[in-house]
Amino acid sequence: MKRQVFLIGCALVLLAEIVALIVFSAKTFDASQDTVAVNEVVQSVTQDYYSMQEHRNVTSLDYVLVDSYGNVLFRTQPSLSESINAAIAHRDTILDIELGGEVVGKIIIYNDGAMAMQSHKRTVITFLSVAIAIQGMIIIGYAVYMRYTVVRPFNKLKGFAERIAGGNLDIPLEMDRYNLFGAFTESFDIMRSELKRARIAQAQACASKKELVAKLSHDIKTPVASIKAVSEVGLEIACTGKDKSNYKQIICKADQIDTLITNLFTATLEELEQLGVSPVAIKSSKVKDILVNADYLHRATIPDMPECLVHADAMRLQQVFDNIFANSYKYAKTDIDVSVDRVGGNIVISVEDYGGGVPEDELPVLKEKFRRGSNCANADGAGLGLYISDYFMKEMQGSLHIANGAHGLRVSVTLCLSGCVT
Repeated sequence: MKRQVFLIGCALVLLAEIVALIVFSAKTFDASQDTVAVNEVVQSVTQDYYSMQEHRNVTSLDYVLVDSYGNVLFRTQPSLSESINAAIAHRDTILDIELGGEVVGKIIIYNDGAMAMQSHKRTVITFLSVAIAIQGMIIIGYAVYMRYTVVRPFNKLKGFAERIAGGNLDIPLEMDRYNLFGAFTESFDIMRSELKRARIAQAQACASKKELVAKLSHDIKTPVASIKAVSEVGLEIACTGKDKSNYKQIICKADQIDTLITNLFTATLEELEQLGVSPVAIKSSKVKDILVNADYLHRATIPDMPECLVHADAMRLQQVFDNIFANSYKYAKTDIDVSVDRVGGNIVISVEDYGGGVPEDELPVLKEKFRRGSNCANADGAGLGLYISDYFMKEMQGSLHIANGAHGLRVSVTLCLSGCVT
């Protein structure tokens, strides 16, 4: 509907401009003067020549009467020129005044055709200027409309795609049902939800695998330890060299099996450390933008950052704060306080909710893989957010600290300064 209104408006303005141009081009301007009025002027001036002080203009024409010596005897307007040369240049009508067969003066009748032409030209120019201004405003309005309905949604999709590529599936894509791309963006958010479900299922499978590996490790280690212990006893009581050699071989293989089981158990803890982190120097204003993006429910007031450069990977740092804010939204469901402090060569950003925090004995394990606090209730999650965030911060030569604050759980992110902006 808006697009149709815009097109109709542009078409009407363009049509008006074309009509004005056609009318202006087709219209001819008659610069000639009214012959009857000119004759009336000549006759009235001839009659009153010797009493011009009592002469009255009986027409709509403006004129000047000069005698044969160039003296002005009468003029209808003070601004009219009595110069013959100026009159010729202006295309005025110049006629002789004769009395008794002798030329006694000249009458210069002012030609107002140029003034009428100029007035008409000003009218047309004014009309076209107003039409062009209206057309320009319509185009600017449509450009603004396109920016808010096309450009901004695509920019949001770009940021959304970057988060998805970075592995963040918790933040939904804001949608406007009146937007041209409402259904399109809804499809993207459905994709995010499905990917999140798949990620949770995968995480749960990984957790089950870890439990299975731990259980099998314990179950296998027990008989292996028994075999090793019995073999050590047999080694001590063996009488022949062959028997001793066999027992030593059994002990050696038991140790190998024990080592393989230990490696199998620890291998699961290394899987997430394959995520790449590439920190560079970024402006602190970018960090504020990251905080604003993370607080998609607008429950926090983001303070200004001191002007400096920090050592960080913008995409991974976005994931860190996305995880922190998502946890607060999910578990605390309260407003959030954000503070920024400069401590030595570091910038410390603290995020605290009003959810009452967690038991003190759970704080040390919150950053462990697949570990969640007792306040998680029935909220979905895999217990990987803080574990990944802690890993990212270490790779950026920073740190992530968790503690109970005055009102709730307080998560502090420490970023190293790369250099202050001068």
